[in-house]
Amino acid sequence: MVPLLSVMGIWDWFVDVGNTLMYPLHWAVSGILVFFHWAWSPLLGVDSGWTWTLSIVCLTIVVRILTIPLFVRQIRSSRNMQLVQPKMRELQKKYGHDRERLGQETMKLYREEGVNPMASCLPLLLQMPIFFALFQVLNGAANAVNPADAVGNWLRDDPTLVNSLRESTIFGARISDTFLSSALWEVKVLTVVLILLMTATLFFTQLQLMRKNMPKEALEGPFAQQQKILLYVFPIIFAVGGINFPVGVLIYWLTSNLWTMGQQFYIIRNNPAPGSDAYAAWEERQRQKGHDPKVEAAKEADKARRQKGEPEPAAPATGVQRQQVQRQQPRRQTRSQRGKKPGAPGQAQTRTD
Repeated sequence: MVPLLSVMGIWDWFVDVGNTLMYPLHWAVSGILVFFHWAWSPLLGVDSGWTWTLSIVCLTIVVRILTIPLFVRQIRSSRNMQLVQPKMRELQKKYGHDRERLGQETMKLYREEGVNPMASCLPLLLQMPIFFALFQVLNGAANAVNPADAVGNWLRDDPTLVNSLRESTIFGARISDTFLSSALWEVKVLTVVLILLMTATLFFTQLQLMRKNMPKEALEGPFAQQQKILLYVFPIIFAVGGINFPVGVLIYWLTSNLWTMGQQFYIIRNNPAPGSDAYAAWEERQRQKGHDPKVEAAKEADKARRQKGEPEPAAPATGVQRQQVQRQQPRRQTRSQRGKKPGAPGQAQTRTD
């Protein structure tokens, strides 16, 4: 019995530590929800499910706006990871027998190409705590017997908001219900539709990045195969896990996927990877506008260089500069000068017999 109590005590300690770490996120998420609920209430009603739905959508937009810099880094990193795959295969052929040397050369290649494998995961890693914070806020409102048990100070301080969030519905389904927690067919149909939409948008977003913004040679090799596997695995994971999420969390995730899809479409359209189908379409649009694609590409490269803080490349030497650094060749002597000995200029040398 003592070991069991010890394990329970350790578990309670972990729970307390987790709640302490999540407290700022609970405070922020509940505060943003309450603010937008206050903003939409005059138009849609205080207890309307659409008021809370739009509050969740606005929360998602705020989070995605804050993560735009990370998302841009994610797109560039994913693209660069694909583009360096031919060089990676060359390194594997050359140093495949020496794993230590292969690792060193791989890291050197990453530094030279400006590739950070972890950058592609940063937006997702940053969103996951917010995702779980929203889950706990909605789940706390649904299961709170006493409003004081709700998660998030802004909800806990106003019991009427807790009851409003718990009982609000859209299409007959409560926002705080999950597929497994409710026997109502409205909840099950709505959650299935949201899960399908969430899965489809995630799949299309990944497919758009791989098929449209990658050169054909970058779609070969182990990394490309891994990306293809994840293309099908991730949607399945979210589809299976979605039955445990409240309707409000599914709305958050669907809105986030739609934002990602639109943002990625904009970046691919305006800054495509060289050699990809999107790049060919971009070049054609530039020609139709009367612009030179090479000049526009140089401008984009210069803009990216300035954003990274890289030094300006040295300008090529001009004609005058090349003439100055050329090696001075000796002058050819004329026939009249060959008979002269070194002396004062213009002095004639007399011949004595």
